[in-house]
Formats: sequence, structure tokens, C-alpha cells
Amino acid sequence: MDLYFAPLACSMASRIALYEAGAAANFIQVDLRKKRVLKDDSDFFAINGMGQAPTLNTRDGVITENPVVLQYIADRFPDAKLAPPATSLGRYHLQQWLNFISTELHKQVFIPVLDPHAPGGAKEFAQAKSAMAFKFLDRHLSGREFLLNDFSVADAYLVTVLNWAHVIKFDLDAYPNVRAYYARLRERPSVAKALSEETALWLEEKAREQKAA
Repeated sequence: MDLYFAPLACSMASRIALYEAGAAANFIQVDLRKKRVLKDDSDFFAINGMGQAPTLNTRDGVITENPVVLQYIADRFPDAKLAPPATSLGRYHLQQWLNFISTELHKQVFIPVLDPHAPGGAKEFAQAKSAMAFKFLDRHLSGREFLLNDFSVADAYLVTVLNWAHVIKFDLDAYPNVRAYYARLRERPSVAKALSEETALWLEEKAREQKAA
């Protein structure tokens, strides 16, 4: 399978999940600003009409949207136990957390601050909305190692999103359980490997952008 990704973007969660599963995959970098596939400068829109990563090209077809890609990986490699069984209550709890991370954190808190084209007031609105979501998350993580009973694709997604906190200077100190969770997850081998590799690729990307400017 081919995973189209951008360094340190939400697609890193899929890389983490694949490492957890010990699964072979082709990692294909894309430039999300130009919507081009890096290796051959082809049109990324031809693969994903929204031009977004992650995009997973499987033998059965193309899959998009981060929560869906993550669940596909979990189901494709069930021995890794990255998701509770389908139709179980645990699976619905997984979907609950994937949707929470996607809507309440990724799209509502981080994107308005990370997006350089966000309109005036968007960043202040996002920061005001962050308290409720992070208080809820902090309460849930009290006394817990993971979002569910075991590491899941939801944790792969959450640690990826929390990694953006330092970029926007979002202080996790007010949420000690979240801060401890993030520090703990960063040390997990699959996460540490993904972070190391994608940080190096991100730095290369920034160097290319500066050279082209």
C-alpha cells in the first residue's frame, strides 16, 4: 500500500499505526501547499480530489480522511490490536475519540492557529474554545495510560495533534494529565521513530522552500 503524507501533518498518525503493526508500506511525500507529489512533481489532486493527506492507496482502491485511514490500517492488521473489534462497544468508543480529536482539537483548536490565511479573530476564537476540550481530555486521562484500555489508532492521532502544541505556543502545563500523556507517548518506539523521521523531512522541506523563495 502507498501512504501519501506530509511531514508532521496529521498523516503521521498513519505512519505510527503502520509501525505499530509492523506493516510494509510505501511512504510517498506530498507538498500540501503546491498539491504536488514530491518524487515526480505530479498532480496530487489526481489522487485525492481534496489534495489532503493522509491518502492511502490500497489494492482495493483509495481511502481518505484520517479517522477512516486509521481504522482501515487497524482492521487490515488485526494482530496489532490497534482497534477494538467491529460492532463492540469499545469500537464505538474508539470512533468517539477519533471524532473528538478530529473535530474538537485538530479542526477547531489547531487549524485556525496554524493556518497563515485564517481571518482576523479566528485564532482568538480557537484559543477560547480550547479550554473546554482540553479540560475534558485531561479529566479522561487521569489515571489512564491511553485513551482506551490499550494503545490504539486514536492514541496515534492524538499524539500527532499534541505535537503541534509547541508550534502554536499552546501551554500544556494547565493540563497535567495531557502533558504527561504526551511526554509518555513520545517515548513509545513507533512514535519516536515517526517523529524523528518526519522532523528530518520537515526540515528538508523548509530548506527547499527557503531556497526557492
